[in-house]
This record gives sequence, C-alpha cells and structure tokens, in this order.
Amino acid sequence: MAFDEMRLDESGLREPYRGYDRWFRQQDPLRLTEKMQDAERVFRKTGITFAVYGEEEASERLIPFDIVPRIISGSEWRKLTQGIEQRVQALNAFLDDIYHRQEILRAGRVPKDIIARNEAFLPEMIGVRPPAGVYTHIIGTDIVRTGENEFFVLEDNARTPSGVSYMLENRETMMQLFPELFRQVKVMPVENYPQLLRQSLSAVKPASCEGVPTVAVLTPGIFNSAYFEHAFLADQMGVELVEGQDLRVVDGHVAMRTTEGYKQIDVLYRRLDDAFLDPLTFLPDSVLGVAGIMDVYRAGNITIANAPGTGIADDKAIYSYMPEIIEFYTGRKAVLGNVPTWRCSEPDSLKYVLEHLHELVVKEVHGSGGYGMLVGPAASRKEREDFARKLSARPSNYIAQPTLSLSTCPILTKSGLAPRHVDLRPFVLVSDRIRIVPGGLTRVALKEGSLVVNSSQGGGTKDTWVLDD
Repeated sequence: MAFDEMRLDESGLREPYRGYDRWFRQQDPLRLTEKMQDAERVFRKTGITFAVYGEEEASERLIPFDIVPRIISGSEWRKLTQGIEQRVQALNAFLDDIYHRQEILRAGRVPKDIIARNEAFLPEMIGVRPPAGVYTHIIGTDIVRTGENEFFVLEDNARTPSGVSYMLENRETMMQLFPELFRQVKVMPVENYPQLLRQSLSAVKPASCEGVPTVAVLTPGIFNSAYFEHAFLADQMGVELVEGQDLRVVDGHVAMRTTEGYKQIDVLYRRLDDAFLDPLTFLPDSVLGVAGIMDVYRAGNITIANAPGTGIADDKAIYSYMPEIIEFYTGRKAVLGNVPTWRCSEPDSLKYVLEHLHELVVKEVHGSGGYGMLVGPAASRKEREDFARKLSARPSNYIAQPTLSLSTCPILTKSGLAPRHVDLRPFVLVSDRIRIVPGGLTRVALKEGSLVVNSSQGGGTKDTWVLDD
C-alpha cells in the first residue's frame, strides 16, 4: 500500500498537514470548487501551456493544477537538501573528471564503454573547463518517496531542466486564491528564484568579463514545448530572450542584435540541446544555434549554462552508477538512494527484464517527458510484446526499474479529497555556492491508480510547501 503523505491511517493526520487540515475543515466545498475554476482561468489568462509533440491538433495544452498543496516539514526538507547537495557536487566532479583526467574510468568504477559509446558524451569538451569550473548550473533532481523516511532519486535532469515556471506560478496562484491560508501556515518562499538564478548565472561570468555581465536566455523559439518558461524566466530576470538568428560572433565574442547594434553577451542560459548549439561543430543544418559559439566558449569568452556535454551526467545508464560516483568523489555513501536499475545492455539484465516486463518500468536512456517508456503493470500483453521487440533490437538504449509504490498526496475531486501518486523536482542552482529553493515542482498523476505524473502523459501539478519550522 502506498505511503500517504497526509494521513498516517484512517484516524490520524501527519504533523505537516495539521495546520492545513484545520483550515480545510472550515471551508465550503462549493467555494473550493469555484477556486479550482478560478485557478484554471488564471492559468489560461497567463498562457501557462505546454506543447505535446506528435499530435497535429490541440498540441498546446493547459497544464492541470490542483489546489491542495503538497506539504513537507522543515526537517524532511533539510535531509533532502543534504542529499541533493552531495549529489550535485558529485555530478560536477564527475563531469570535470571525464572531460579531463578520467580517473574514475581508470579506477574501473565506471566502464569506459558506457562513456565512449554514449552519444551524450562530447569529445569536443575534452580538456575544456567552463568558467568557475561549473558544468551543471541548473539541475532538476526528480525525487520519489515510498515511506516516512524513504526518499529516492529517480533521475538527474542536468541538460536543460524545465518546470520551474510552473513552481512559481503555482505559488503565486495559491497566494492569490487563499491569502488567509498563508497567514495561518508558515510556508518558506520560492518567489525569489528568478533573482537567485540571475545572481547565480552572474557569479560564473567568464574571466574576461569585467563589471556586471550581460545575461541572455537562448530559446529554440515559440514551437518549443517549454517556450512559455523561457520567456517567463527572461522576463523575471530582466534579461533578453534571444533566438539563434539574433546572435552572431563578433571580435571573438557572442553578440546579440539590438536597436543600437550588436551587444556582447557574457552568460548565455541556453534552453536547446547540444546538437543544435553550433552548426560549425555539431549538426551542420541547425538554424537554432550560433555559428562559431563553441570557439568563443573554448577561448573562455562566454559562459554557457548548462555547459555543453552535461547530458552524460543525466543519462539513465550513468544514473545506475551514481552510488559509486558519489562515493568516489565525496568519500561518503549517498545520502539519497538510487532506484534499483537493470542495464539492458548487459545480457543477464536483459534476460531478466524481458522475463519480467509485466512488473517493471522500462525507459530509454536518453528519454524524457514520459515518452518512449513502458509501464509494465499498466500495459497490455500486445504492448509488452511490441516493446520487447524494440528492447531486443536495441538493448543498450534502455534501462529498467521496479514499479515503485510512489507516495500519495490528496487532490480535490467532486467527492472530496482523494489520494494520487506524486513525485518532486527541486531546482538546484550551482555557481560560487549551491542554492536550493525550498520547494520545487510537485507533479501528480490525476488518474486514480496511475503512476505516470508527466504533464505530457496526463499528469498535473500542485504547489509544494516547505514549512518554516
């Protein structure tokens, strides 16, 4: 049975929810239903949508929002942040190592083949050290809970993690709808994230930059699924939102087009994949990036966040080695555990996975957004048979994990509160220090019994409260 984050059992509440429960019992159910409708109008008016790839019609969707917050105690949060900080430090050390001395490979703690044959590993980054030595400036760490003190990292999003705009809009919407609730329950703030993001990006400016750096956000454009977030963060930080066509290399620096000519950019928060970043280095037909930006980067004249080549750190095959990676670079066992993982590239593991597809979750090593995965217990026999053929054809493209009993939080339904499975994505900023905003994006599976929380697969979001205790 899934761990219920609100109720110990039929009779008792967990401590973090006591203040909220007192308030909830005083509310008129009709008023709460109206507030749900108000929240939907706010999101629609603000334009908080996401794109669903592979659909010709209605590809822009409103992300469902539930008004019952997910509540985490201060002590629980402190344990989480301790584990996240340890993990982030290890990821940055790992990236620096594999692009330089490769000591972890020589020590045999991570196989050489899993790096050398991995499409996320960029040989162009060998010997290149980013400004301030930071590779992963923004990380979204996906965490699941299975018990009172049982937290596991599901994956590390170290390329271009998304969702922070929903975290911010969820909080702002809740404060608009229920201001009296925030006076009764002490919740730690998240609304300073854009300011912290700008401070963090500015702190890793290139050594050649004197004075206040010019920061910009690079977006692939309006057809990208996270375009709303790109525009939102640029606006909140007070920086320019640019596309590749707005940029060019001028005198050894990247510059953006303005009404007064081209202006030098020192820090570029890019929200497009490595392959599209520079047509002279990667995909030659890319029109989304900037020709020559990698030469500027290697010369130390621009900071790119996150650094090119960080995708190897959130590859799901590498994920299975994270306990060894953390111990190798920090000298300590991992505070937050990994989910047990079978690497399908290994014959024995592949055999086991094929025999147990009905009880496992199988994911593409480079996959995201819930695409390309199989949830064995929820799949039909035909779906499992079709997936088995794909898996057998390209075993190195997949990993498998047990179907965890994710914790549940209540959502508001027509018949009252009902439990639904959730995960959590805290957002980490890395520069001269590590900053973790108290909260994150809670994604919730709105269908009863479903374990798939991704918005692209029908999931929703809710505000995440970390109590100030």
